[in-house]
Amino acid sequence: MEIAALQDEVEAVSAHYAERHDIDRTDDWFLLKLGEEVGELMQAYLARSGQTRDKGRTEPQREADFRAELSDVLAQVLLIARRFDVDLEAEVARKWFVWKPQQSGD
Repeated sequence: MEIAALQDEVEAVSAHYAERHDIDRTDDWFLLKLGEEVGELMQAYLARSGQTRDKGRTEPQREADFRAELSDVLAQVLLIARRFDVDLEAEVARKWFVWKPQQSGD
């Protein structure tokens, strides 16, 4: 699935969830929600790496929590990019791919 298609799928789920729970997805909400998700990712990472209490979660559960929170962060980034009309593929190419090592013989 390409990024734009993934964004559309995530947007559909987010819009449905927001409507169901009466959430006003303002510009501020999108960014604040990302902060919340990053915080949850950090909490899951700390539990996964044994740097905080595990709250009775097993190692596989802590690993699953970490993976789920990483997914939440990505989904929120996709939503923000869609909201602000940012072409993530183009921006990654512009910002990151200029640093790709050149192939020998190029």
